[in-house]
Parts: sequence; C-alpha cells; structure tokens
Amino acid sequence: MPLFAALLVSAAPVVAEPAPAQVTLLPGWRMDNGHHMAALRVTLDDGWKTYWRAPGEGGIPPEVDWSQSVNVAGVTYHWPVPEVISRDDMTTIGYKHELILPLELTPAQAGDPIHIDADILVGICEEICVPLEAQVDAVLNDTDRDPDPVIERALAARPDTAGEAGVVTASCTREDLSDGVRVTARLDMPAIGADEIVVMEADNPTIWVSEAVSVRDGAGHLVAHADFVPPNARPFEMTSDDLRLTVIAAGRAVDIDGCDLSD
Repeated sequence: MPLFAALLVSAAPVVAEPAPAQVTLLPGWRMDNGHHMAALRVTLDDGWKTYWRAPGEGGIPPEVDWSQSVNVAGVTYHWPVPEVISRDDMTTIGYKHELILPLELTPAQAGDPIHIDADILVGICEEICVPLEAQVDAVLNDTDRDPDPVIERALAARPDTAGEAGVVTASCTREDLSDGVRVTARLDMPAIGADEIVVMEADNPTIWVSEAVSVRDGAGHLVAHADFVPPNARPFEMTSDDLRLTVIAAGRAVDIDGCDLSD
C-alpha cells in the first residue's frame, strides 16, 4: 500500500460503538432502621443478558469494589429471582432486558450521608460473553425517606425462604474427590414447577462449583450433586454453614441457607 494511502487510513476517525448495556445507581431511601436502600440498574439491549451471583457455565458474576466509598460499613445484596437461560447446550442464570439489584447499605455513622464511589464489573452476553466496566458516584442522604417503587418491586421479586416454600428437610453428604469434594443434597420439599434446577454455592467465593445435576427421586425428594474444587485442587473440610442451595423453576426460586452435612 502506498505511504499516502496508509496515512489516510490511519487518520480516519474511529467511531465508538455504543455499549449494549448501561449501569446506573438508583439512590433509593434511608430506612427506619438507619440503613439505606439503593439499587444498581443494568439496562440491556435486546438480545443481551447479564448474570446472577452464581452465573452458571461461562457466565461472569458481577463484582463491586466499594473500597473508595465513604461511610459504608456493609452491603447486603437482595437478588431478585433470576431466569434459567439455555442455549446451545449451555445453561446460564441471569436476567434479560433489565436487572434491578437492591443494595442495603449499612452506614458506619448512622444519620450521616453515604458517599458511593464504586467500580463495577458485570458480565454481559449476546453470542459471546464480555465484561462491562462502570463507575458510580453519588451521595445518599439521610433526608431521602421516600421509597422508590422500582426498587420495591425488585425487593418483592425475591426468592422464597425455605420456610415459605415448605422445605421439610435439607440434608447433604460429602465425598472426597482427587481435586475437591462432591456434595449431594437431598431436599424434602414440594415441587415449585417443571424442570427444577438446584444451584449449589460455597460460602468461600474462591471455590469453583460445577453445575449441579438434579432429579426428583421415587420418593419425591429433589436430589442434586455438584463438585466443589478449591484453588489448591485438594479435598477440604466443609460445614453445614458453608453451603447455600437455590431451587429455581417456573419463575420462582427457593433460597436454602445451609444444609445438614455428613460424610
């Protein structure tokens, strides 16, 4: 290519494509208990999705760095019921069109403003999955007392508790593997819909957990197993409190925090 033509190509303006998702903060309100209820809003173009805290195969769980924020002693995430998304023999768990993720912020100094300065990484996916980085900066005041109906609807879309869903027992057994532990859960609970899946999570986020295989047995119990592999790829000890199970089907979910564990 002649030098002049090459210079013309290199000098052509580069037009950035608009991002297929936008991340914003809904400022919310100060609650009667002194906490502040806000929310992250992820708005997605048609055909795109984002992910739940346990995203399934190939997904990217969201990450938020709160370290630069001021007067934040703790954050509780109130996840709405996600959708099970199957495509090309791959199952992921997340949200299409929009995610409203309520955030319950505990201030270090009650009554003082909360300054949110957070770096956010969310996974978004159409044909392929990519990370999307965003930054939010806002001051949340104690004087903001009016609840946001958008956040309230997301809070109302939470999973049922084990008690609400009629879970009778949740028992688990562990089996050592060469690179970790296999956990089998046996849930005595009513069915919540067709094609139930069980998502198994470890309390330690560095532990990789496989997609669970789940089925109703002849007695009607929901039985599922998954492999837990720590960074050192060795068997490890677990307690009942190290496990979290979520049953998802038909637009519903049941959150089971803990599982009676035996070897």
